[in-house]
Amino acid sequence: MRGRNAERARIEQLLDGARQGTSSALLLHGEAGIGKTALLDHAAGRANGVRVLRVEGIESKMELAFGGLHQLFLPVLDLVDALPAPQAAALRAVFGLTADGVRDRFTVGLAVLTLLSDAAADGPLLCLVDDAQWIDQPSVDMLTFAARRLRAEGVVMLFAVRDGAPGATVKGLPRLLVDGLDRATAAELVPGLPPYVADRVIEEACGNPLALIELAAALTPAQRAGRLGPLALPEAAAGPPSRIRDGFLEQIRRLPDATQAVLLVAAADDTGDLTLVLRAAEPLGGAVEDLEPAERAGFVLLSGAGVRFRHPLVRYAAYQGAPLARRIAAHRALAEALSAAGHVHRRAWHLAAASTGPDERVAEELERVAEWAGSRQAMASASAAYERAAQLTADPRRRARRLVRAAQKAADAGQDERCAALADQVPLPLEDPGVAAEFARARAVVELGYRRPETAARILLDSADLTGAGLPDTTASLLADAVHAAFSAGNATLMAEIASRAPDLPVLAVPDRLFGGDVPGALCALRALVESCREPATGVMDRLMTGIYCQLTGDHAAAREAAAGAVAHCREQGISGWLPTTLHLLAQTELALGSHDEASAHATEGLQLAEYHDLAHRAAHLRTTLAMLAGLRGQEEQARALAGEALEYSRPRGVGRGTADALWALGLLRLGLGRAEAALEPLESARREAAHPLLSLPLLPDLVEAAGRAGRPERATEPARLLGEWATALGQPALSALARRCQALTGPDSTAEEHFTAALALHEGGSAYDRARTALLYGEWLRRLRRQIDARDQLRVALEAFERLGAEPWAGRARAELGAAGGETGLTARRDGPISLLSPQEREVVRLAASGASNREIATQLFLSPRTVGHHLYRAFPKLGVSSRTELATLLAS
Repeated sequence: MRGRNAERARIEQLLDGARQGTSSALLLHGEAGIGKTALLDHAAGRANGVRVLRVEGIESKMELAFGGLHQLFLPVLDLVDALPAPQAAALRAVFGLTADGVRDRFTVGLAVLTLLSDAAADGPLLCLVDDAQWIDQPSVDMLTFAARRLRAEGVVMLFAVRDGAPGATVKGLPRLLVDGLDRATAAELVPGLPPYVADRVIEEACGNPLALIELAAALTPAQRAGRLGPLALPEAAAGPPSRIRDGFLEQIRRLPDATQAVLLVAAADDTGDLTLVLRAAEPLGGAVEDLEPAERAGFVLLSGAGVRFRHPLVRYAAYQGAPLARRIAAHRALAEALSAAGHVHRRAWHLAAASTGPDERVAEELERVAEWAGSRQAMASASAAYERAAQLTADPRRRARRLVRAAQKAADAGQDERCAALADQVPLPLEDPGVAAEFARARAVVELGYRRPETAARILLDSADLTGAGLPDTTASLLADAVHAAFSAGNATLMAEIASRAPDLPVLAVPDRLFGGDVPGALCALRALVESCREPATGVMDRLMTGIYCQLTGDHAAAREAAAGAVAHCREQGISGWLPTTLHLLAQTELALGSHDEASAHATEGLQLAEYHDLAHRAAHLRTTLAMLAGLRGQEEQARALAGEALEYSRPRGVGRGTADALWALGLLRLGLGRAEAALEPLESARREAAHPLLSLPLLPDLVEAAGRAGRPERATEPARLLGEWATALGQPALSALARRCQALTGPDSTAEEHFTAALALHEGGSAYDRARTALLYGEWLRRLRRQIDARDQLRVALEAFERLGAEPWAGRARAELGAAGGETGLTARRDGPISLLSPQEREVVRLAASGASNREIATQLFLSPRTVGHHLYRAFPKLGVSSRTELATLLAS
């Protein structure tokens, strides 16, 4: 291999790391023919003492759910039996080995991670995933899930993706661009040509190695001798890939007809099973001996019972170069052969490929494939199957229903843009009220994801009004979704309007009463809703709205419980499109409870998922939470960037909640840095954006403090009064504590101490951050009254809490005040003892290990491999000065 020194060195470095027990992943990307497959072949050739698993994507088979994963793991399927029972059951189900469904898509990902770890138990493992853009999205998702979590297993995963090709997306991995060769290296690939001819070939190939080789091979003897006219090569605008395909096509057409028939069947097949290919080729006049000319020409590689094309473009030329009638015949032959082999889902896709017009029988088979894929959390594949079924459907009503379901599954998969494209194909009007409701929900997903949440709420509300009492469950679901969209818009009036349609429905009873003035009735309804959400059958929207209502009313512990349940539900049901939303709520509740590390971890995961699925709306919300956390930690540049990105999206689209939260984050950042006057403007803007007092309650304490510190007490009076009124009405200790703090700041000195001490008592058992904020303000007040000893006590408590939380600006304020009060500022510890030496991941592993969990149990909870868990413990024990799990438990208990 010439001209790829840097790429080869990178790959060999990864292989050397695997031999030392380190895992890694790399995505090679570039244009067709640029040498990605050759680099994977090089990796396989250099893998001395390394086990190799390989899978190649095929464009015509990219919608077969988990087909790529199954092909990759065929050589190690015997290891499935050794997996933990839930993981083994999940893999058997997605591979079609059992008829079971899969409730938890993340169990599949964890099974893939554990299987890779087990496959590397006796030595390093190399996984090669070629043409990943043509592998089904569920397989790619599971492989990248594992690749991002591999650490100490000795596994290398190399993915190759063609730039610009439609199909599956691979995100979140380190990338390496495979670019064109330089002129000198390119000349080495075309030896023996006259300089003028070589220059023309090099110029036309644009550094593409495959183009160089194939264009040179296609020259006639006269052209090779130098008699090359100006029109002898194709126009440069045609591009290397098309010229390469044309060259392969010309060479394939020179092969015997029977050889072309076998090549066509092999190109249409995705299993690489030689026995299957030959069985299907037999009625088309092909046999095993007919592969010899193709093998001699270097088009295919035969090994044992497998057949593999030398390059994807050879496969493409063998398939696309055949007349349509022959392609149809090949798919029919494969369907027949697969019927005998029991591959029901592959058979359905081949029948679909062989269909040239409406065919209800095939459409029904594809619908069953969609249901099967959906039951295994392969939502993207389910959507594709529904879409193809719709294309084969003549009846308008059935076609509409299948298109709507395709759009819904696309939304569940996080493919909002594709959902919009499918919704645009739905024939209107829709006669079936149930299908019309599903269609409204699909349209609303697009509006909520990219446009205006208020429009999404109106679409759902209008659909609920049309559906009426005939479909009560559907109407209830539409209204719940509408309330959520209205909440995202920050429109409390619209929330109340929606809730008024069905005030007796539990999920709507709370906003109907809460925004209608009946706070006791709302709290009573909310308690019932919280209790019902503990039932396993509760859906994600009910859990989500329950968490939001609890958050609005100040019950953050209950909000976290509901949010955690919503996250678990999304993971179990494979509803990846809603997972970022539920993670956002969970992060917000953790932020309110002072669990900043957990909030950061969940918000970061949510943002990664939102960006992976291009969910711009949810990404904006998550950036506000991360901006808040960055501001708390004094990461000013990061906080400003995150809040700015969120505002850029939310302001023009009327995403009121996102706009308010981003402005709040900017205000809190400035307040923590001691810029009270500058903090006042964004905080007051955030309050106006939130509109309803209930929606602005969480930011009112910061607004009151900013106004007081800026010397604008008149701008603090009204917020403090509203906070006090709502705290009294809602009766939550955390909210009451903040209200008493604000009363201390805005009232006379004669009552301030009473309010401060009451606030500190109410903070007990709640957010350590909020309590530290109150202690800081109390200490500042005491120092102003020259009660230095009392002030030092409060300021020291605040400083220690802020340092433990990593809230650097606030720690700086507390340190300065403590020093001014004559206190010692150099003896505080940022973290608790030796645990501070551990990374966040090590701390979580250690905590679970101390509780008695095994490595496999820890791996299951943290989505790691057991070997990575062992690696973390191996690194943590010396840092902590322990040598056993028993000592670990003792250390953490002390």
